[in-house]
Amino acid sequence: MTAALRVVIADDHPVVREGLRGMLTLDGAITVVGEAASGREAVELGERLRPDVVLMDLRMPDTDGATATAQLARRAPGVRVLILTTYDSDSDILRAVEAGAAGYLLKDTPRQDLVAAVRAAARGETVFAPMVMDKLLSRVRMPKVEPLTPREVQVLRLVARGLTNAEIGGELAIGETTVKSHLLKIFAKLGVSDRTAAVTTALVQGVLTLP
Repeated sequence: MTAALRVVIADDHPVVREGLRGMLTLDGAITVVGEAASGREAVELGERLRPDVVLMDLRMPDTDGATATAQLARRAPGVRVLILTTYDSDSDILRAVEAGAAGYLLKDTPRQDLVAAVRAAARGETVFAPMVMDKLLSRVRMPKVEPLTPREVQVLRLVARGLTNAEIGGELAIGETTVKSHLLKIFAKLGVSDRTAAVTTALVQGVLTLP
């Protein structure tokens, strides 16, 4: 007889965890061996219990799901992480994939599809909701643009932190006019016209990653 798959559920809402436990254990093929209310707890349980799969929410206290996924990839490499969230923005998806998630599902996924995804992740397969896969394919098919220089990436990273042109100049020991020149080149390369759009586009294209 095949042993039941061992799963840890990580979500900061007790009602959600209870519902997921009921859905996963309904047919007896999956055993929930632990529950975490934060990303930090998810990493601790994953490292200690070594489940087959951690079902991970993205937005949690202490440590977010993407960061916890990356930590688990380093500290418990045999544990597969399956993201289950309500968020489907390009930046969220990219962060999770870059962190090493085995899949990305949305919380409106039917029970049978969720169970099948957990089994697939445990087998070493990758599993993405159709909408998520469409977003990833769209990103791959984006027209290639002239890459930003290392200095332009530095400037854009400071823009993402909310610094003014004067503050960026102070950080990088360059003049404010030079900062403006860099920004104009960044806007042209990314095909945008303002700072917010530049940061958003850079996140979607993977030029920048959130800390």
